[in-house]
Amino acid sequence: MKLLKFVPDNTNIGFVRVRKIAFAITAILTVLAVAAVGVRGLNMGVDFVGGLMVEAKFASPPPLDKVRSDIDAMNVGEVSLQQFGDPRTVSIRLPLPESTDDGATDKLVRQVQSTVEAKYPGVTFSRYDAVSGKVSGELIQNGILAVLLAVVGIAVFSWFRYEWQFGVSTFVAIMHDVLMTLGFFAITRLEFDLNIVAAVLTIVGYSINDKMVIDDRIRENMRKYRKMDMKSLIDLSVNETLPRTVMTSVTVMLALGALLAFGGHVLRGFSAAMMLGIVIGTYSSVYVSSSLLISLGLKPEPAEKKSGGISSKAERVGDGAKP
Repeated sequence: MKLLKFVPDNTNIGFVRVRKIAFAITAILTVLAVAAVGVRGLNMGVDFVGGLMVEAKFASPPPLDKVRSDIDAMNVGEVSLQQFGDPRTVSIRLPLPESTDDGATDKLVRQVQSTVEAKYPGVTFSRYDAVSGKVSGELIQNGILAVLLAVVGIAVFSWFRYEWQFGVSTFVAIMHDVLMTLGFFAITRLEFDLNIVAAVLTIVGYSINDKMVIDDRIRENMRKYRKMDMKSLIDLSVNETLPRTVMTSVTVMLALGALLAFGGHVLRGFSAAMMLGIVIGTYSSVYVSSSLLISLGLKPEPAEKKSGGISSKAERVGDGAKP
């Protein structure tokens, strides 16, 4: 049976040739992502902002202004409404009651549900979440700390495993992936909660896995082809690993596509973040981080010296070859 191949054998794509264009596109997209987060902000979930969230699904798309005025009449505090997933599903956000007793929170939820049910027959409530302000602040700090430690730790690991150029290129590529994900959520206004933090950390792990495969091949070829031009060597390494990269990305996208379609709206943000992360992670590994090694001045390793101190002029073409 013939094997399925997304990338033909002996592929020779000049990735390094377009590195300046790739760098320019990456810089523009990163600036736009940062600007989107700074201007529009993230639609933080209850996990991060604290308060009470009740998720209601109406029989038909409701008038949000009317729903807001109906709940405001209860004098329960400032009400925030947002359509979630589809026009019929609405996220109702309220401040927590002054009493810290769980019974007070449950009572408030029942009051809101009763009021909405009376005004809009056929409405159903799938879930509600309640998080205190202190807990939400701790979650924000822990989430940011987790992402930063993951990025810095992976960059330091690449530095010690290979050379400093690999560490810098790894840091740039991963920060690009993280910022692009944040920009996507700022633009789409999808809810940003702990599930999305988990998705960002998963994206970081996927991206570094893909990049390590390419970096390992670059280091291997640097030892094998000591006289080869660095641009040609990086193109060779990326093309050699391209079938594995594409096949892995496609299979993961198929799984995430099924999760996006059938996982329900609760997992929609996580699935969308992961799918975006796969695309931008593959792009940054192939077009950005590898080509960035040239700009950082990475050179092939010098040829080994013989015991007599005379340098070998022969090119090493295999692990078992001797100068």
